[in-house]
Amino acid sequence: MSRVLDELLELLKLEAIEENLFRGKSQDLGFRQLFGGQVLGQALSAASQTVEAERHVHSMHGYFLRAGDASVPVVYTVDRVRDGGSFTTRRIVAIQKGQPIFTLMASFQGDEPGFAHQSSMPDVPPPESLETEMDLLRRQAHRIPERLRDKFLCAKPIEMRPVAYVDPFNPTPHAPSKAVWFRADGQLPDDPQVHKYVLAYASDFNLISTALLPHGTSFFKPDIIGASLDHALWFHGDLRVNDWLLYVMDSPWAANARGLARGSIYTRDGRLVASVAQEGLLRIVDPARRAVKSGP
Repeated sequence: MSRVLDELLELLKLEAIEENLFRGKSQDLGFRQLFGGQVLGQALSAASQTVEAERHVHSMHGYFLRAGDASVPVVYTVDRVRDGGSFTTRRIVAIQKGQPIFTLMASFQGDEPGFAHQSSMPDVPPPESLETEMDLLRRQAHRIPERLRDKFLCAKPIEMRPVAYVDPFNPTPHAPSKAVWFRADGQLPDDPQVHKYVLAYASDFNLISTALLPHGTSFFKPDIIGASLDHALWFHGDLRVNDWLLYVMDSPWAANARGLARGSIYTRDGRLVASVAQEGLLRIVDPARRAVKSGP
């Protein structure tokens, strides 16, 4: 296991400090605020630790309420809303400095027989034929602001390989859709819950930026401010983030300083294992005023 992947697993493990109360470390990825994927993964970890092992998370719906601080830990409170005959429901609140920064509802279910169908995975080049996102960025390291360069170009726990690379420093208008292969950069424990925590973490990468593609801009541009507003994730079956997964994304709408993006996550053999949706802030600002107003 790589050092950075080991750090991610430690980040998602959480410390139980009281009944239904957990604390998680924070990680600075070079963004202006706490990475949303960290809070998604940690909140799911907190909820799962209060649910019997026979029930697995099948859906989670979260709202980002305040910008998180990557320099301080996050405390998670879990409300055991319901333990029913078939489903278990948990409400999780993430807290920093006495204020809620994120809230999540998660539902768990045991295995049951039923109808089955799924959408088909698109035909794309295999990951081995593609360059990693990190290699593509390193070739343009001089264009990354110096204060962010080390954070953006350091080793990452999730390896990503875009099917079609769009230059974030010189973007041109494209259809609002993209696909990215991704996997954990190393081996993960066999615990299926851990793979779902890591998937939740990884599902926040690349998604809302899909809504910027038709406008020929990116979050590297000084006049664009972005932030996740909400995030929904549905799990459709067992998955392993050790193996390559294809994240297929599209954005059907953007307006009123917001954008909507959707994603489907497939195994290499074409099995749909998760669906994702997210609305995010896409605010156009005067770069000179960016430091004054930069949040949702």
